[in-house]
Amino acid sequence: MSRQIDYGNLMHRAMRGLIRNVLDDVAANGLPGAHHFFITFDTSHPDAELADWLSDRYPGEMTVVVQHWFDNLDVTDEGFAITLNFGDAPEPLYIPYDAIKTFVDPSVEFGLRFESTSEDDDEDLPPLEIAGELPDEQEESDDTSDAKKDADVVSLDSFRK
Repeated sequence: MSRQIDYGNLMHRAMRGLIRNVLDDVAANGLPGAHHFFITFDTSHPDAELADWLSDRYPGEMTVVVQHWFDNLDVTDEGFAITLNFGDAPEPLYIPYDAIKTFVDPSVEFGLRFESTSEDDDEDLPPLEIAGELPDEQEESDDTSDAKKDADVVSLDSFRK
């Protein structure tokens, strides 16, 4: 049996580390400029913590916005706690990094998406997509190689104002 480098898991750890670094900075210094985040996470993740009424309303996934009002942002190695305002009612949440499905900062057209390949496969992290655009001269042609056919490019058009 030959050993292989598991680039998928390495990328997931690196990108979740990036999210942690960004949130650490926000916890220490606040959100700079127009930055804000849309974070979609799996509400059924065993370590996610949210009010019963929120998990009932969003049984699979939920997107939260970290922008104008948030409080008690506490960033740890495994996830982050934050209090957000839902209809004038502050609600504490705990979101583990491995429950995050998407992390988007539309102010700078940056986004990450973590996709699940199998619900039963808990040992391997799902594939990662980094939002971005190919320059016009790098668009795929009809005779694309097999390696290029496996790659996914996510357009940022949906995040533009």
